[in-house]
Amino acid sequence: MDPFLKAAIEEAELGLKEGGIPIGSVLVIGNKIVGRGHNRRVQKGSAILHAEMDCLENAGRLKAKDYQKAILYSTLSPCDMCSGTALLYKIPRIVIGENKTFQGPESYTRSRGIQLEILQDKRCIEIMEKFIKERPELWNEDIGV
Repeated sequence: MDPFLKAAIEEAELGLKEGGIPIGSVLVIGNKIVGRGHNRRVQKGSAILHAEMDCLENAGRLKAKDYQKAILYSTLSPCDMCSGTALLYKIPRIVIGENKTFQGPESYTRSRGIQLEILQDKRCIEIMEKFIKERPELWNEDIGV
């Protein structure tokens, strides 16, 4: 397994243990993790702390040229907000664990020049399917339903 996807899955599992939504993310530059995070909307009472947003926040302020060399890993297809942030900072590539349980604006993101790699990772799918079945109200809140 890709070690960076593995790190994102570890973040998702940590979020679940904390009582949150099991989505994880890492930001990689030069084959090194510079930021990691997980969905902490529940834990922090936040409206916007999706996994990718938490990851980018934890990476701290980077230079534009750093983002332009980065790869964003996420266990789940990024939503409009998180995809928009990747577009804003010109992150050229996003590796997505799975988009079976949720699909963000992938066509639009691609049309704006971001390379998407969708892995359909078994563990990522299992985590989300189980969570959605067990906590549909929390899942619907997270995706704005």
